[in-house]
Amino acid sequence: MTLLDLDAEPDCPPPPAATARTPILDPTTTPGRLRAERRSIADIPPTTWDALAARNPWATPFSGWAFQRAWWDAYGTNAHEETLAVVPATAPAGSAPVAIVPLMHRHEVEADDEILHTAMRHGRDLGLTAVPPTVTAVFFGASYHADYATILAAPDDLPAVAAAVAEHIAEPGIRRPWDVVDLRRLRCGDPAADALAAAFAGREAAEGWSVELEREEVCPVIDLPVGSDMDDVLAGLGKKARHEIRRKIRRAESVGAIDLVASPDPLADLDTFIEFHQRKWGARGLFPDSPGGDQSRVLFRGLFELHGPAGPLRLMFLTIGGRRVAAGVHFETPDRILYYNAGVDPDARDLSPGVLMIRAYVARALAMGIPRLDFLRGDESYKYEWGARDEPIQRLLVRRRDQP
Repeated sequence: MTLLDLDAEPDCPPPPAATARTPILDPTTTPGRLRAERRSIADIPPTTWDALAARNPWATPFSGWAFQRAWWDAYGTNAHEETLAVVPATAPAGSAPVAIVPLMHRHEVEADDEILHTAMRHGRDLGLTAVPPTVTAVFFGASYHADYATILAAPDDLPAVAAAVAEHIAEPGIRRPWDVVDLRRLRCGDPAADALAAAFAGREAAEGWSVELEREEVCPVIDLPVGSDMDDVLAGLGKKARHEIRRKIRRAESVGAIDLVASPDPLADLDTFIEFHQRKWGARGLFPDSPGGDQSRVLFRGLFELHGPAGPLRLMFLTIGGRRVAAGVHFETPDRILYYNAGVDPDARDLSPGVLMIRAYVARALAMGIPRLDFLRGDESYKYEWGARDEPIQRLLVRRRDQP
């Protein structure tokens, strides 16, 4: 197994409600304890799915049933489901799972990715290990639009669950052939990453595999200590950034009150968000007039329908003097706001809606006692202007030695 330099960037902080990393066991010491069987997400009750996700403190809304189901409803024609239910080895087929591993398979790059916007994209050239675009790959489910991924299981079960996954992947005849296992979006520090790496490495020599764990990308995060306020946040920034933010706030306030308002009816307001997003990003946006844009619309509508009003997904509008000038979609959990996507009205460019949007989100997190604002994947400069620091994510790559 090759372990690339994971000290090149800072480690992630420990997860909420977790004080130590799960010890990684030799997978050969737990043979037969658990087994993995394929089971469609359609056959797993949402309550079962989310209860298992809740056992893992590293799980995020991206691993929840609503996100995964919405993704399959939108992009099911671009991939083949490989979801695994992990059950006790002696349990009958179809038994209640002790873990779920959302997986899918497809080619690394499909011929129509440019049209359908389902290629695995990155914010910068990270020098990741290259694999041929035509190989058949096993990915985490919804990898193309999820910023984090993990195993849905209690931390103590992860070594045995990972061993069952590796055994399933290695077993000929029970699943489709694969060329690479390309598991992305694993947060650094997540014990699921260590468990999977150990399980696959334990079979590396016998199966003729090559196993690599490498830094995939970064997710900049703003830390907001409990009890801090906006002045504290601004005081921690560089003098130039602090001056510019305050100047832009004063200019907007001269037009009217600045508010971040939750949409009372996200499904009705979704078209406005899409319009703002496309006006900002154009051909680089999620919703062009194309098959890929149609799929993105299905995804976002499904996300709001399936999460429902009690879920973690929010659609917010930044208003200045009562006028909507920007829109943002985020997930809200007790330990972080995950800033998923946004758009602005270009006609309001002189009011700096992008800067004011981040300021409003910081204020929301402070008011709610949420300690982190997570910008998710990508190292865009505006994130660091607010003092964000990198939380890296990892990629576990397993290749057959007879593959290029």
